[in-house]
Amino acid sequence: MTSESLTAAYLERIARLDKSTGLNAIVIVNPQALEDARALDREFAETGALRPLHGIPVIVKDNYDTEGLQTAAGSMAMRGSTPPDDAFQVARLREAGAVILAKSNMAEWAFSPYVTESSLAGVTRNPYDLSRVPAGSSGGTAAAVAANLGLVGLGTDTGNSIRGPSGHNALVGIRSTMGLTSRDGIIPLYLRNDIGGPMARTVEDAVRVLEVIAGPDPADPVTERSRGRVAESYLAALRPDGLAGFRVGVFRRYMQDGQIHSDILARTEEALSELAGLGAQIVDPFDIPDIDSLTSGIWCNTFRHDVNAYLASLGPDAPVKSLQEVYDSGKYAPYIESRIERALAVEEAPEDRGCLDLFSTDQNIRFRAAVLEAMDSARIDAIAYPTWSWPAREVGDMESPAGDNSQILSPQTGFPAITIPTGFTGEGLPAGMTLVGRPYSEPALISAVYAYEQAGPKRRAPEGF
Repeated sequence: MTSESLTAAYLERIARLDKSTGLNAIVIVNPQALEDARALDREFAETGALRPLHGIPVIVKDNYDTEGLQTAAGSMAMRGSTPPDDAFQVARLREAGAVILAKSNMAEWAFSPYVTESSLAGVTRNPYDLSRVPAGSSGGTAAAVAANLGLVGLGTDTGNSIRGPSGHNALVGIRSTMGLTSRDGIIPLYLRNDIGGPMARTVEDAVRVLEVIAGPDPADPVTERSRGRVAESYLAALRPDGLAGFRVGVFRRYMQDGQIHSDILARTEEALSELAGLGAQIVDPFDIPDIDSLTSGIWCNTFRHDVNAYLASLGPDAPVKSLQEVYDSGKYAPYIESRIERALAVEEAPEDRGCLDLFSTDQNIRFRAAVLEAMDSARIDAIAYPTWSWPAREVGDMESPAGDNSQILSPQTGFPAITIPTGFTGEGLPAGMTLVGRPYSEPALISAVYAYEQAGPKRRAPEGF
């Protein structure tokens, strides 16, 4: 199979399946995708050498800068905005030989972990049940990859926006250690918590993307912390015996009676039992003392400052110059109006409010130390919990329990987290489990989830896709 034929096959699937079914995961396809694929085929014919992701079609969330291709964060106010260059991660993918296939829909400006809806492209649905949500904000990438409209995808995660949609769509999603990957060229939500990373149908596919995008970038100062800490090979961590001696703490706080769907609890208990059968040592229960007081008020709303800085980076061709202009234009989905208003109400610069990066803000420093102390005391390598406590809601339902478990442990410490499919509810809706590890422990987490996956994959393709 050539890159051209593979790319053409995916473009055909998008044309045939995305809009006709109501999935609506794709905003735009890359008109240069086939030509890029042909160029990669010519290169291989001439050199006989393959790059790491040679000819692999990738779905990219609509908040990643892609040179010459609209990047709008789902906003009608940003329609037609074409950045002057690629985001760091997109550039790394291209250098590795990937084909940028299409841009995916997202919760507008990445505001919602629950839905993927934008004024630019409308509502994205879950391929496992088109009456359900794919979660947000990276629900377009999740739905597209789960429906096999692209081989792998890129999402972003401020609170739960890689892992949440991955959980609702039976995917593997990686939120890496803060600083391991660059945020340069990603339209921010709260930059201090933002991370970009892979969403894929298998652990290996996700790791092949991580292998390419990991590493320092002078344009993102937080990545300087990763110098000397990037693994020589993340692919080397794909070990089927990776759970031998691996110690897992069960975060029962997220699995209490009345706060979790019975099928999600059953899938999580089965997964924990399987981890133990594969050699893991289960510490049950595990908790973090004083977590509620340590995390009270820990979020910093830095959106106004962060997005204004991004818009300034686009130069004079930016379609809007500030968040205020977005608001004044009225070009946004009604459900995000209150979020824009709250962001506009924050006039002080983040540093004047003590909202520095995760490594410089006192409350985050204290919380990170408390989590590490608790992990050390229990001698655990990872914290486990269901990625969502409840199955995907129906589209339009904002009243049923959401069960969003992933907003605190990883986003407010900067620790890495990976979600892995654990099976399905009785209604056929995906369930997932998250493992949160210590800083730069991606190789150990990868080994653990790979061993679990290889013992018997829990994913199946959605019917109709």
